[in-house]
Amino acid sequence: MGLQLALNTARSSLLATSSQIAASARNVAGASDPAYSRKIATLVTGEGTARVVVTRATDAALFARKLAAASDAASGSARLDGLRTLAQTIGDAADKTSPAGRLGAFNAALQAAANQPDNADLARAAIDRARELASGLNEAAQAVQAVRTDADTALSASVSKVNDLLGQFDTANRAVMRGLAAGADVTDALDDRDRILGSLAEEVGISTVERAGGDMAIYTDGGVPLFERGARSVVLNPATATTPATVVIDGVAVTGADAPMPLESGRIAGLAALRDEPAAQYGAQLDAIAGALVDAFREGGGASGLTAKAGLFTVTADGSLPAGTANLAALIAVNAAADPQKGGDAALLRDGGLNGAAYRQNPAGGDAAYPDRLNALTAALSATRSLGAGTEIAATTSLADFAAASAGWLEGQRKDASAKADYQATLLTRASTALSNAVGVNGDDETALTLQLERSYTASAKILTIVDEMLRTLMEAVR
Repeated sequence: MGLQLALNTARSSLLATSSQIAASARNVAGASDPAYSRKIATLVTGEGTARVVVTRATDAALFARKLAAASDAASGSARLDGLRTLAQTIGDAADKTSPAGRLGAFNAALQAAANQPDNADLARAAIDRARELASGLNEAAQAVQAVRTDADTALSASVSKVNDLLGQFDTANRAVMRGLAAGADVTDALDDRDRILGSLAEEVGISTVERAGGDMAIYTDGGVPLFERGARSVVLNPATATTPATVVIDGVAVTGADAPMPLESGRIAGLAALRDEPAAQYGAQLDAIAGALVDAFREGGGASGLTAKAGLFTVTADGSLPAGTANLAALIAVNAAADPQKGGDAALLRDGGLNGAAYRQNPAGGDAAYPDRLNALTAALSATRSLGAGTEIAATTSLADFAAASAGWLEGQRKDASAKADYQATLLTRASTALSNAVGVNGDDETALTLQLERSYTASAKILTIVDEMLRTLMEAVR
């Protein structure tokens, strides 16, 4: 081997080994970053030269599985968080603070008052339990509204985040395309792009399509384009009188009952589902309870010839009966005419006449032991009635059974969401671990590789030293 060839070979070896050591150092530095993929420095030789080509470890199938798992986990977590908030309104079905528990307490107090209609303390106790029941329904309705409002607020934040991530993806995608066109190392840009995809998948279920030149397109799991030669518009259309706020991507609604290409996963899908399904259903159940209470205690109507008006429970200022069923739980209150705390007379619960003397049922003499109306109210409260239309609970049942079924339904929803969320979180952990094992950095392996490369570097440096000494000896001999 000539000295010149030996010199060139040693120099190429030094440069190649130096690049490999640099790649290994990058791996060690990125080992703690979950979005970092191991860089592989491959030595390519030919025509008397050696160069290093840097690629990165990838596994498209595992990465796609991780994205899907991240979307499912985010969706399940959003749904579970809201259901946990709603579940706080019921606690245990037998708990006195739950609507079912307060209804039971009111029923017991009403029966006690019916058994001793001349006992003013029992009448006041029944009014107190009625006030607590109305207050409990108000609080539960407020919790439902808060969950739905919070979901809309979170949807708005998610839409903003998606738009920001799409802008970042555009920048990273262009960097990949430019780098590949110039023959540069684009492995870091590819890591950035994957990192953005991971964050995007938490908000929206996505799938990706790679194209020539390093370009990538992104679609929702419902098939709507999110990024295709550029970021697509993602907006939150405000709510109307009949429809909730709707997320629209590239002009296509992806949330709501009428969405043609709905999202299946991601935080946005979970928030929209929480707002439009269990929260809305539970709100309807509370309204059904409130409506049944108003109906059970109304005055007049039927054969009386008097206009039917709200009795002990009312949802309107003038005592008129509600025309619809919406928001009754948020509005229900004890009629001020019978509420001692508002200057009312608790005896009207026994006698009737909350809407004026014409509605009074106790004989004109004012019989203190008059039991008929209290017994009728007790029977009306326990009667089987049409309830629950559109609420996923049996339509014909007693009010007490309906309230208990509502609590059980909500708890069932929470337990189901909790089990699914735990499963999805476990699946995400396993998918992330599998991907990390396939493309991540093993510190021990990198340390061993670095030591091996350092020995190779030392050997090449020694060859250079020997060649240098031989050339110096040759030059001295020539002189």
